[in-house]
Amino acid sequence: MKKSMTGGRAVVESLRAEDVRCVFGLIGSATMEVFDALYDANDVRFIGIRDERTGTHMADAYARVSGKAGVVLAGQNGPGVTNLVTGLAQASAAFSPVIAIAGMLSSAHQYRGAFQEVDQQSLATPITKKTWTVNRTERIPEMFREAFRTAMTPRMGPVQLNLPRDVLSESTEFEAPGDPSAYRVQVSPQGDADQIAEAANLLANAERPLIVAGAGVKWSRSHKEALALGELLNAPVACAAGHSDAIPNNHPLFAGGVGPRGNPVASDLARQADVILALGTRLGFNSTFYSYDNLNRNAKIIQVEIEPTAIGRHFPVSIGIWGDASKVSAQLTREIQGMKRNTKSSEQWKINFQANRKKMLEERDEKGSAMTSPIQPQTLFKVLRGVLPPESIVTIDAGTLCLQATDALYHLKPPSFLSPLDFGLVGFSYAAGLGAKAAAPDRPVVSLMGDGGFGMTMTELSTAVSCGLNTVTIVMNNHCWGAEKAYQRDFFDGRYIGADVKNPPYDQVAELYGAKGYRVERPQDIGSTVEAALQCGKPAVVDIQMDPNALYSFRRDSFAHRSGAKTS
Repeated sequence: MKKSMTGGRAVVESLRAEDVRCVFGLIGSATMEVFDALYDANDVRFIGIRDERTGTHMADAYARVSGKAGVVLAGQNGPGVTNLVTGLAQASAAFSPVIAIAGMLSSAHQYRGAFQEVDQQSLATPITKKTWTVNRTERIPEMFREAFRTAMTPRMGPVQLNLPRDVLSESTEFEAPGDPSAYRVQVSPQGDADQIAEAANLLANAERPLIVAGAGVKWSRSHKEALALGELLNAPVACAAGHSDAIPNNHPLFAGGVGPRGNPVASDLARQADVILALGTRLGFNSTFYSYDNLNRNAKIIQVEIEPTAIGRHFPVSIGIWGDASKVSAQLTREIQGMKRNTKSSEQWKINFQANRKKMLEERDEKGSAMTSPIQPQTLFKVLRGVLPPESIVTIDAGTLCLQATDALYHLKPPSFLSPLDFGLVGFSYAAGLGAKAAAPDRPVVSLMGDGGFGMTMTELSTAVSCGLNTVTIVMNNHCWGAEKAYQRDFFDGRYIGADVKNPPYDQVAELYGAKGYRVERPQDIGSTVEAALQCGKPAVVDIQMDPNALYSFRRDSFAHRSGAKTS
């Protein structure tokens, strides 16, 4: 049965057909028909944002936590859409299914240098899986179906729909939306039987097997399958950079992050393993720096990826399996269970790993126990390990202090760790925390930020207070752009320019917005203050005064060309 409605109302009905429950957006005149239709959509929560960039980070985090597409609505063409760019680039690097709905000037005014005109189609194309400009009102449902299908089909990623004003304002008759499952991929691929048998034989006979779990394990929520395989093989399970929540961190086989962003024990495993199962990971830059410095050159690599072009892209593989991480893990487990094996060597490999990890954790805790001022990162992280609830979701930013946290906290309930690592974006964490809270309102959400990044995005305190998104933001305040200052210190003889930051008292800023603000200057006060923030019933900001000298140069490789540079 057909029903007459405006294009704006057809947009909202298309969202409802996709079971969208939350839309992040900034109101604008180009999409007033959409906002007017949202007024009546009581089953769709609208979260009004202060900036389209941060709203895109919210939609990105919402998608990562919920497993559904995140939706952001840029109400204004031109500047409203250009503000989406950074957020969409971040979502693209994270393969996060974000649907960006962008207002656009009227069709009759395009290509005339009209007010707020920009080539939105060309602008978004390089940073999305696909971008469309809807040219006729009656095609809105069709284009939204295609957008959601594209965003959610592996490998997932963001899309953008440009909607001209006239397309939204015109009325026409629409068919009732159909079932999305009728045009969505229903079954993810499992591994080829011959390849599974070959891979099972390699793993079953490995003396030093290692599983590296990546985003594919996290997105498919397949930590149980990965761990069952690890238990069968006596294989430690390390995690790709930025995905240390792929499996619960309290499991005896959990090794932590691998590679330059990880910890020494996990990284040594990758250097020593004779068979590496890369499960749902590209073995990308942040996990390897594309170098055999971080992988055993002689290891046989079995790579499992949902995206076939990622297999063997950075390192040659012995076996490349196109398939879903969950299904392939289960296939390998079944195959290996029926095989006769000598597990003496792999059992000792596991025992040695567990002893080394236990020692590392004890040393890390001991180092973090020094309650000295100014506050050190390892002290903050040790306290957080003790006070954060086990179901917490943690978001981090880029920057030297946040990067030091990538392997320093415990994540027990996947998914629970959201990072901008592949795009290296400063200003992601706070907004991402709000999106995570919208997706999982019953879980505590804690966002770690540097003072520079929080200064970029703190206007979203208004969104948090208005919408009851009660996250806890920990501002690690060292009054500088820490990563860059570390490089200037270590490689440019301390010739500092633009490195120091003058900040307002962020605890007082939070109070002015109607949130709760705390300031911490002594390490002894961190635990009780964070606990109070978690219990305060409001959005909370904890401004922690960190040691401005506790800086670390993560990308030392980038400055290896500078002769005479400091190496300490």
